[in-house]
Amino acid sequence: MANIKLDNLLKSYGDTEVLHGVNGDINDGEFVVIVGPSGCGKSTLLRMIAGLETVTSGEVSIGGKMVNNLEPADRDIAMVFQNYALYPHMSVYDNMAYGLKIRGIAKSEIKRRVNEAAEILEIGDYLKRKPRALSGGQRQRVAMGRAIVREPSVFLFDEPLSNLDAKLRVQMRLEIRKLQKRLGVTSIFVTHDQVEAMTLGDRLMVLNGGYVEQFGTPIELYENPQTVFVAGFIGSPAMNFIPATARDDGTVELQNGDVVPGVATTGTVTLGVRPEHLVPHDKGMFQIKVLMREQLGANTLIHGVLKGTDTEMVVSLAGTHDISEGAEMRFSAAKKLLHFFDATTGKRLS
Repeated sequence: MANIKLDNLLKSYGDTEVLHGVNGDINDGEFVVIVGPSGCGKSTLLRMIAGLETVTSGEVSIGGKMVNNLEPADRDIAMVFQNYALYPHMSVYDNMAYGLKIRGIAKSEIKRRVNEAAEILEIGDYLKRKPRALSGGQRQRVAMGRAIVREPSVFLFDEPLSNLDAKLRVQMRLEIRKLQKRLGVTSIFVTHDQVEAMTLGDRLMVLNGGYVEQFGTPIELYENPQTVFVAGFIGSPAMNFIPATARDDGTVELQNGDVVPGVATTGTVTLGVRPEHLVPHDKGMFQIKVLMREQLGANTLIHGVLKGTDTEMVVSLAGTHDISEGAEMRFSAAKKLLHFFDATTGKRLS
């Protein structure tokens, strides 16, 4: 079993605390993505699991065993880094085999593992080449191959696709997902790209300022975000947010006086609605003055402001639409697709 348990992990550098009581259980064979903006602590958390950073307090357990004091080599993990970390003077074969050689694995077993990994990753034709003769995508495959041959209990990926172009990133993330499914190895993947996170992870851990904002499946985070941060971070284009006031009658009044179905509370709230959930409607609750239009082929993005306010909004419509800048349009959204958050705490209101 290679389940991972994170129990109240804290990390400090002197008086600066960068991770604040991180908790999470990762199941055997699960693919979990740690996602968040730059500087939120996600790579630090991954390095603590790997043993490359010391744990200030709390516990990391792998396979039911606390590993805080174990060296990285003794944790039965393999890590794939952002910069590939290949030896430039070694062939692809030797790069993949090196870790096994220094562990004293028999030559015949090394050859079997390297050839098997090369076949899985479709790099068998490149085993005699040096890294400089490979493309970025091929180098990343070699880095993954070096991890696979170790046959670890856990894979750790630290933003491994950041150096690839957009098209290759899409291809490689699909290949990583298929590879993980095939091998069934517990995996943790760090990224700042929420689209990458949504497509890869069985579950996502969203970090913000060293705190876990939410830990759940991609659909849970998309449909039921528990904080304004998660709501704005998950989804592309990002959710629209509108300052509003909840009234005694269960409705919510927007800045411009328009009223929408609300929540059973009173006071200042933040209303959230996703761009793709807004649809044109003659009597729609959201009046928008169009500032700009983006034709993307499969869909059209309409950028504007809520009429009578300076609150910016984005609408995503399927297909192409001939809409003039300066036009005024009304949009509606189903009540179940409206999200309400406490304006002070940012937490979801039921």
